[in-house]
Order: sequence, then C-alpha cells, then structure tokens
Amino acid sequence: MPRIELPGDRHVELPEGEPIGSILPPEAVAARFDGELVDLSFVPSGDGKAEPVELSESDGLHVLRHSAARVMAQAVCDLFPLARYAIGPPVEDGFYYDFDLPEALTPEDLPRIEARMAEIVAANQPFVREELSRAEALERFADQPYKREIIESLDETEGALGERVSVYRNGAWSDLCLGPHVPSTGRVGEAFKLLKVAGAYWRGDERRPMLQRIYGTAWASRADLESYLTRLEEAERRDHRRLGQQLDLFSSPEELGPGLWVWHPRGGVFRKQLEDYVRELHLARGYDLVVTPHIARSVLWETSGHLAKYADNMYPPMRSESGDYYVKPMNCPFHVLVYKSRTRSYRDLPMRLAELGTIYRHERIGTLHGLLRIRGGTQDDSHIVCTPEQLVDEIRSVFDLTLEILGTFGFADPVINLSTLPGQSIVDEEMAARATQALRSALDASGLAYTDAEGEGAFYGPKVDFHFRDAIGRLWQLTTVQVDFALPERFQMEYVGEDNRRHRPVMIHRAILGTLERFSAVLIEHYGGAFPLWLAPEQVWLAPVADRHLEHARGLAERFRAAGLRVYVDDSGETVGKKVRAAQLMRAPYTLVIGDREVESGALTVRDRSGAETKGVPVERFIEALVAEASSRSLEQTRW
Repeated sequence: MPRIELPGDRHVELPEGEPIGSILPPEAVAARFDGELVDLSFVPSGDGKAEPVELSESDGLHVLRHSAARVMAQAVCDLFPLARYAIGPPVEDGFYYDFDLPEALTPEDLPRIEARMAEIVAANQPFVREELSRAEALERFADQPYKREIIESLDETEGALGERVSVYRNGAWSDLCLGPHVPSTGRVGEAFKLLKVAGAYWRGDERRPMLQRIYGTAWASRADLESYLTRLEEAERRDHRRLGQQLDLFSSPEELGPGLWVWHPRGGVFRKQLEDYVRELHLARGYDLVVTPHIARSVLWETSGHLAKYADNMYPPMRSESGDYYVKPMNCPFHVLVYKSRTRSYRDLPMRLAELGTIYRHERIGTLHGLLRIRGGTQDDSHIVCTPEQLVDEIRSVFDLTLEILGTFGFADPVINLSTLPGQSIVDEEMAARATQALRSALDASGLAYTDAEGEGAFYGPKVDFHFRDAIGRLWQLTTVQVDFALPERFQMEYVGEDNRRHRPVMIHRAILGTLERFSAVLIEHYGGAFPLWLAPEQVWLAPVADRHLEHARGLAERFRAAGLRVYVDDSGETVGKKVRAAQLMRAPYTLVIGDREVESGALTVRDRSGAETKGVPVERFIEALVAEASSRSLEQTRW
C-alpha cells in the first residue's frame, strides 16, 4: 500500500486503489500530491506527500473557477443545442468560455444561463476523468470542430499522456481538460455570477472565426462574491479608457488602426512630467541616455535571434534596395550597437544605457485592450553591460531603483517572481543556470521575498518580475529585470580586462515602468484620474464668478505660472457652479473661486479635491505650499 505523508508530519497507509480524497478533510476541493494539483479522485501509484486544497487558498479558487467554467459551458449547450464550444479557462478572479452560436447572445441571456447553471449545481453531478485514445476522443467530439482541432494539434507527449487524451465527463456532457476539478458540480456552490458577453477570435487570431465569450466569476462564499462585485463597480469607474476620454488625455482614431494611440495636449503635459522624472532619476543614478532609430535591417534581428524566435510579434518587412527593414519590437539590439561602437575596457564597465524608446509589436487584435495592450508604445528601456563580477551588485541596484521609482507613485510591498527559461530559447542550459543563479543571489542579498515561476522567462534569459497592487487591490506586473548571456555571445561583445585580454560581458535588460502607455493606464486607474499635483495637467483651476473678475484671475494666473505652476482660467461664461463642476470632472487638484471678496482682499478661497474649502489663504503662502507639494512629488494634498 502507498505510504502517504500528510500535513503535520503524519503518515497513513492508503489501501490499493483508494483515491487520495479518502484521507483528506471534507473541506478539500482538490489535492496537491508531491506538489502537483490533482483531483480528489486521484489514485497514487506509490508513496508521496498529500496536501488538501481548500477554497481559502488561491489554488482552491482556481479549481473552483475551472469547474464553474465547465458548468457554464454545459448550461449553454443545454440551452443552445447547436452550440459549438471552444475553450474555457480560469483567469484571475474568474473564468470565461468561448462559443460559436447560431445567434448573438445579449446581456439578457445571462440570467437564463445562470439559472440553468444553478440546476446543474443542484444535480450534484460527479466530475469523472477519462483518458481516451485520439481516435476515441475524435469520435466523442465528432460534432465539435474546435475540440477536434485541439485534439489534432496536440503533441504526442502533451499532458504526459502520449497518445491518450484527457477528458472530463459529468452527466452526459464531456469536455477536453487536464483538470483538476472539484469532485462534483454541487461543490461549485452558489457564489457565482456571469458578468458580460464579448467577442473573441478563435485562438486570438483575427483571421479565424469570431466567437462569443462569456465572462463569469466564482468565489468561496456569497460575501466574497458581493465584495468582488463592489470592486468591479469601482474598477469600472476607474477604467482608463473612459477617464482618458473624459479627461481629454488621449484617443485612438480609426485612421490609426487598432492598438495605436495619440496623446492630446493635456495628456502630453502628463507624459512630459512622467518622462522628465524618469530621465532625471536615471541620470542621477549613473545611466547614460541614448536615442536609437525605429527601424533596422534584417541582419540586426537575425543576429539578435528575434527573427527566429519573435517573428510572429514583428511587423512584416519593408523592402528597399539595401535589404529588408523591420520596425523594432525591442530596443536591446540597438544598445548593443552603441556598446560595440568602439573598443571597451573593464574601466568602462558597468555601462548603463537608458532610452525612452518606442517599440512596435504586432499584437493580435483579440488581445488589444486600451493602453494596457497596444501595438506601439514607448518603453523605459535600459541595458546594463557589466563584468560577471559586477552582475549581482548591478541587479541589486536595479531592484533599489525599482522600489524608489514605484514608491514615488504610491506602490509598495511588491509580489516578486523569479521566472526561469521558457521552452523556446536562444540560451543554453549552462548560461541559463548562471543567469538564474545571479538573479536568485541578488534577490537573497536584497532580502526580497519571491516565488519561482517555472518557464515564464524571456527567450534570451530568465527574469525577475515585480507586481504591485493598486488602490483597489488589483495586482499589476510592472517591472522586469532579465539577465542575458546570449546577446553578448551572439553579437560578439567584448571588453579588455585588467589582464589585457578580451572577455565577454554580461547584459541586464530592465524596464521599470514597462511601456509608458501601459503604466499611464495603470496610474489613471490607480488614482482614479485624480493625479498627484506634480503629474496633474492643470494644477490650479481658476473659476471667476463673473466677467468683471477675469482680469484679477488672469493676473493671479501669471503669478502662478511665474512660480512654475500649471494654471487654467475658466473664462467660459458659465455660472460659477458649472465652472466648479467642470474642475471636479477634470480632477483639478485645486480650484480657486474668484469673486468680489477675493478681488477686494487679495486673498484666495481654495477648494481641494475633497471639496474642503478654505477662505482667506494668502497668495504667497498658496504658491509656496504648491511649489513644495509639486517638487516633493507628494501624494497628499496640502492642508491649509
């Protein structure tokens, strides 16, 4: 009989053929056996360690949502017998499923689908795992073309089943799946809700059929569900696409094509503040600024490995008499050329090159999402070329800079992953091991907590990702730090060492904000459009009560501008109430109502974003306070 280790250093003998769930507490919805998620019906073939997976942990919610997605798909197929179903994975905070249906779904269909889901849950149908041959699986899904395509495209060793295909059945309904699932539909519970219907191309390819995607969410309890729905409402209010339009920051005209954006004057001011801060801080930290072209000949991308490993994300070439040119998807090969422009000595290292460089990636239309997923964006890209001996210290310096920059915006307590090399790579195992160890040593020396993410690295090296939570608790991946031994080898980068011999340097790729477009979207949603003073397009909004107060307001504006403050005078002719309302809608940090009292006294009536109003504030005191607030990049408004 298999000997099973349980939490608390307990051991039990599991009778032959008995499932792992028989020795776990009733609260478990799945199990981890030797670290791998499995169904409670899993039967061990030998000794091992078993741990219960409950709904109170992330793995438990993952299994719950995976199962809820199946129940939803079953409900749709029951209600729409001609439905052809595609894929339905769990995602962060929920799940979705894609369908090819003879008619378009509307939001009014969702309650009907939910009601059928509730019936399936009440039926408490067991989830039964089956392993079929390819031929059996193709026969099982004979009338489901998307399932047949998946089966036919499976590698013979995928899922460690060889020629076997993993299928889950509950009642008369089946689906391809690797699992695991909760034991039965009843364990899905009642804390689920369908959220919306959207379009999605099959496999994210705009050349493939457009499917209907239903999004849903599932939680351990009704209280958790209600809390999440409240957060969703807040996220909707903070949506950067809506606020970007309301605040007149940017737009994506149809003439540009999908995934490309233009910044309006107010957005341009915001971007300038962001870019100036990044450049100034990098110069202060010993970086050198460089500028590189938007295109290059194919030979550069062949040498770097992009054409071999990244071509699907690159735009097609532009033909010319001197060869094929590609717009750049990354800046790193250009920075290599800066390094190679002359012979380098060990005395030149580390060399830290920084650029706000615009990159272009041919993302599939189905993956585009506002400024969060785009086709053209400006990245705060930096590459550090150093000796192997300098590597760990340079990585630690990047970590310190990351915490300083993102702390300025109010982000703290990062969630950090160390991502190892993916399946497709230009790095050999020895290089990958050295790079991974350098990152791990830097993390350990910095005292930063982290977890391992197997296979999530870049094609030219392992990486460390920093994730931060925004004001409403959502986790965003912002900073990436990668160690690269491959590009120095491919480009034959060298430096002359103290021994007067040539040596190979190491390269660190790092983007702290990522693309400025994506980071701007995160900031807009984090602040709800109410930027701290130093980032605000207008820092002071003047609202004259009547035309006779305009001259005084304009005189104040000139004094503010002379002190370096950004000012807007509302001379629209609207009532003062509407002017104040306009300032609130534009998220102005400070609104000054200018009436007879202010003209006569020479003092100010100051209204901040909270609506608090302070009368009789001296002009010079106001200017000094705002200059101090802006220059310190404070996240708090001045209290009068």
